[in-house]
Amino acid sequence: MTGKRPTLMDVAEAAGVSRALVSIVMRDVPGASDATRAKVQEAARALGYRPDSRARLLRSSRTRLLGVSFSTAHAFHAEIVDAAYAGATLRGYDIALSAVANGRSEERAADSLLDLGCEALIMISPTLEEQQLAEYAARVPVVSLLRDDVGDSVDSVSSDDRAGMHLAIEHLTSLGHRSIAHVDGGEAISGPQRRAAFREEMERRGLDGRVVPGGPTEEDGLRAGRKLQEELPTAVVAFNDRCALGVWESFRDAGLRVPEDVSILGYDDSQFARLSYVQLSSVSQDAPLLAQAAVDRAVDRLEGTTPATHLVRTPHLVARRTTGPVPG
Repeated sequence: MTGKRPTLMDVAEAAGVSRALVSIVMRDVPGASDATRAKVQEAARALGYRPDSRARLLRSSRTRLLGVSFSTAHAFHAEIVDAAYAGATLRGYDIALSAVANGRSEERAADSLLDLGCEALIMISPTLEEQQLAEYAARVPVVSLLRDDVGDSVDSVSSDDRAGMHLAIEHLTSLGHRSIAHVDGGEAISGPQRRAAFREEMERRGLDGRVVPGGPTEEDGLRAGRKLQEELPTAVVAFNDRCALGVWESFRDAGLRVPEDVSILGYDDSQFARLSYVQLSSVSQDAPLLAQAAVDRAVDRLEGTTPATHLVRTPHLVARRTTGPVPG
């Protein structure tokens, strides 16, 4: 370690624990077992780790920074980030961003925000386990955005997938569709919930709920679209807008017209759906409202004593040119 001062991450790697646990031990606050404390302290001694008093001094002052972690793979996250800036400004706070990308883990994204002195974390579609999220929540308020199964110590703001799928199926059946397929999101955040909601809604109406494996990207939609053509439905509900665009492209390659031959409905009402040459019908989660709610939860936790809360927002449907009456 010559020439380089040992860091919390160095201690974490040496002890085989997370950086958040090392921080808990070094600050001597609850959240780590006696065995973990002993292991971390031994690793720190062996490395010659010394807490950075300058960083501790900086952290003692208010930064009024809210840290937001997001994935570069999801365009919808960017829309939430845009809205979060406005929401934070209204509450007298600023936003610091940290991306989850190829080669950059969610833990690293969150740790870098804490290193910047962020007073709370807003994590968009976090994939960490509940215990990992709880470790961060032991340090600062944490708000999970778009995912609600995060335990009792973490706030969450999410959209009602069951209500969203009800709106999608209600719209399509009102146009006369009965043969409706769902291209699912696999194990992506909200994928299992939307898949279950689709099946429940179709079963409630006495319709066959056909599900085709998909995913969150255009490539996933392309593959699913080719599979759908083996037994073409009259309408498709895709996991998200990007997936819907892939399905649409596969149909276009096959000479099928949308919506004359088959209707397509997306989810998220992202900027792609709203493009003038796309005009994709979609279930809107309303990014500005979700972002504002997440910012409000983070600030309320910082400025009050309210416990962690799980908020669920109701989406709405935006009908555009990709859905139409069932083919005659």
